[in-house]
Amino acid sequence: MTNILERIIRAAKLDVDLYKEVEEDNNALTQAIVIVVLSSIAGGIGSIGRIGISGIWKGTITILIGWVIWAYIVYFVGTKIIPGPKTDVDYKVVLRTIGFSCSPQFVRILGIIPVIGKIVFFIVSIWMLAAMVVALKQVLKYENILHSVVVCLVGWLIQMLALMLVYIIMGGIVLPL
Repeated sequence: MTNILERIIRAAKLDVDLYKEVEEDNNALTQAIVIVVLSSIAGGIGSIGRIGISGIWKGTITILIGWVIWAYIVYFVGTKIIPGPKTDVDYKVVLRTIGFSCSPQFVRILGIIPVIGKIVFFIVSIWMLAAMVVALKQVLKYENILHSVVVCLVGWLIQMLALMLVYIIMGGIVLPL
């Protein structure tokens, strides 16, 4: 098993070869889950400055739910609505590669710093979106990056709408961008 810390760093650096590696490694789902859980906790801690101590559990749960929703949405959009000519992948492969694209989320722990919290969350959101573009281009076998960008943006917008519903149900907390 490849070192998870090395993989986290490579994923955050948008290393295309890492996403190829994860795509082919059926055992990488466990690592993806660990990355999502730990980075979600980091994001939850980073939410404390914006929504208080409840930000730890609310932020963590929301991010975990968001991962599963986001993975399914981009899987559906990328394989059923606008697939590429070579697209042939199952949901678990998309789930694990997207799990690795959450690696930049560890930086969200810096969101706890009042002056830079919102900026950190915004930058990390864009960084994660870029990581997802790289991951999906690889896993969905797209020939150009624009195809992956469109799938990511559509998936991200749908996911954000779904998360808003979750936030309302959980007490109307502010969207953690």
